[in-house]
Amino acid sequence: MCVGLQAQSKHSKETKYPSYKGLVMAGYQGWFRAQGDGTNARRFAYGSEERTGIDMWPDVAEYAKTYETPWKLADGKPARFFSSHDKSAVDLHFKWMQQYGVDGVFMQRFFGNAKGRDSASSTILKNAFEAASRYGRAIAVMYDLSGLRGSNEDCSALIEDWKFLVNQLKVTNQPGAKTYLQHNGKPVVAIWGVGFPDRPYNIRNIGLEKLIDFLKNDPEYGGCAIMLGVPAFFRTLNADCLPDPYLHTLIKQCELVLPWNVQRYSPLLHNDMDRFRDNTIADLEWCHENKVEYVPCVYPGFSWHNLSKYEFPDDVKPVASIPRQGGRFYWQQITTAINAGASMLYVAMFDEVNEATAIFKVTDAPPVSTVTSFVGNDGKPSDHYLWLTGEAAKMLRNEKPLSLKMPERK
Repeated sequence: MCVGLQAQSKHSKETKYPSYKGLVMAGYQGWFRAQGDGTNARRFAYGSEERTGIDMWPDVAEYAKTYETPWKLADGKPARFFSSHDKSAVDLHFKWMQQYGVDGVFMQRFFGNAKGRDSASSTILKNAFEAASRYGRAIAVMYDLSGLRGSNEDCSALIEDWKFLVNQLKVTNQPGAKTYLQHNGKPVVAIWGVGFPDRPYNIRNIGLEKLIDFLKNDPEYGGCAIMLGVPAFFRTLNADCLPDPYLHTLIKQCELVLPWNVQRYSPLLHNDMDRFRDNTIADLEWCHENKVEYVPCVYPGFSWHNLSKYEFPDDVKPVASIPRQGGRFYWQQITTAINAGASMLYVAMFDEVNEATAIFKVTDAPPVSTVTSFVGNDGKPSDHYLWLTGEAAKMLRNEKPLSLKMPERK
């Protein structure tokens, strides 16, 4: 009995979001920095005229504070960017979520930031939790194992970081309105990056079971529901997935599984939505048999042209390699997943302009350059994908009839 009381002292039982079911959540990177934002960042989000790591440009018209960049707009004026470190920028993002009906976000917490307790990342997290409470949006922590190097490191740093987040930032017991995402009454913690063959670590020896056990069973900090972020073809252990059945052992210890579908489906491939449908149905059946809940991942499009020029100079990726088609590709995935039986969705991503998967406001008139190409917005309003995401949430919850045709604003 004492153990149970101790556990409740760390996580609030109260939340506006006791279940993931019926929600459309997005991933939130929050990693954008700008010169002069006070972070002393060595690299700025927008890069330089010679080199940039982004393929889309945000619409910055509504930001309280923006920063001049080396880029120029068509009229010759300097293009401006925002900083995730500005509290006002994070506040605006959550205001948009409320305005358009996006249920909430998973805040990315990268391994390096967690291990080093990076103060800038913690500030962004703190501001996000305040904004989530202010605007009544669901919010949860997603640990991204990117940055974990290999056998000389394990997940114990994440155990200590979770204690820090719970004790110092009060993530599961926010001041004000409680909006931490729960599932079946348990705070959701996501661990992303398990089972991908391009990772430098072996999933068998980085302490994943220890971490999962801690988050589930620790008397003070546990009692959590774990969502594991895995390759798209986790079920068959092939294609983009390590052929190691240990991955299934890990998944079965968790409450939710999130397959990473970005770049795995494309509107340029004939009948690829049929393949997405068939895989989703089969995944849902596997999850039902193994008592794990399934969260399909959908995304608006993809482009990795600018950074690939430097990362892979012999294999430069085309601009908009997975085109958005004005939202049609995004809507096809949403309706396919819902029709297949999905009860919750994960959108990649809210603010990811690096790989052009962002659903927040982006401009159709990005900077002009002779050495860099940016993806536009197909002539659509900058808030097009926020609006579509809100419509998807209504249809997921049967608040509106599901429309296979992409809805249009009147």
